[in-house]
Amino acid sequence: MKTILIAGGTGFIGQTLEKYFSNKGYMVKILSRNPKRENEILWDAKTINDTWVSHLENLDVLINLTGKTINCRFTDANKKAIKQSRVIATELLGKAIDTCKNPPKLWMNSSTTSIYKEAFTEERTEESTVFGNDFEAEVATVWEKAFYKTKNPKTRKIVIRTSIVFGENDGAFVPLKKLTQFGLGGKQGSGKQMVSWIHKTDFARAVDFLIHKEDANGAFNFCVPKPTDNASMMRDFRKVMHVPIGIPSPKFILKIGAYFMQTEPELILSSRNVVPKKLLQSGFTFKFPTITTATKDLIE
Repeated sequence: MKTILIAGGTGFIGQTLEKYFSNKGYMVKILSRNPKRENEILWDAKTINDTWVSHLENLDVLINLTGKTINCRFTDANKKAIKQSRVIATELLGKAIDTCKNPPKLWMNSSTTSIYKEAFTEERTEESTVFGNDFEAEVATVWEKAFYKTKNPKTRKIVIRTSIVFGENDGAFVPLKKLTQFGLGGKQGSGKQMVSWIHKTDFARAVDFLIHKEDANGAFNFCVPKPTDNASMMRDFRKVMHVPIGIPSPKFILKIGAYFMQTEPELILSSRNVVPKKLLQSGFTFKFPTITTATKDLIE
């Protein structure tokens, strides 16, 4: 039985991975600041101790998802917490791995497709060196730098550059579904901004695929092969949900709404035109490659 240890595994993506791999017969353990279940192990994501480091010995896969949610207002305090929570935990894991006699065979560390500069027509692949200069790109850059700070020569290393992940009860899918239900599912802002996304099942399947592809390493974009523009995405939502009306949300309305929801409008308005070139070249196939197929699966 293979063992997977997920740091920061109590959130939406962590729960998705735990369920997926448990159903496949893996032993899944979780590093948590507040352990409540038998498979959860206490760590504070700041200090090394034998309680959790011992679980790295002879481990098959370590997956690090630790970090304060970026779905908040970008105040100075929140920006500091977002960056530090990612960097400190990642550097800590790198150091801990180097103390192991038999370190994890594979370490997969989360990052984000927001590392790339905004684009409307030019697709960003893993080969792109055109990185953004906004806060989200800054976070991704320091996060990945922390991941590669330690060499970990006995451990294969993969960066998961995550796009928007759709799940029926969590993630960005829920507010988009609710907006559509209430007739507010029109384009957001200009509607021309590109959206890179992935169904939660394909996210887990891609992780599984890379675990077994032993020559895979470096950064991988986790997103569908063909991004969609915002207006088309919302049109597909309305079509699947049989809602004929979709009132658009102008930019100024989104800014007001984001303020009251304590989030940032850029999370909706930024154009992310990212494609998973390395996954496709490696032979991965998507089960839910379009908004229509994903929405039908998550709603029905």
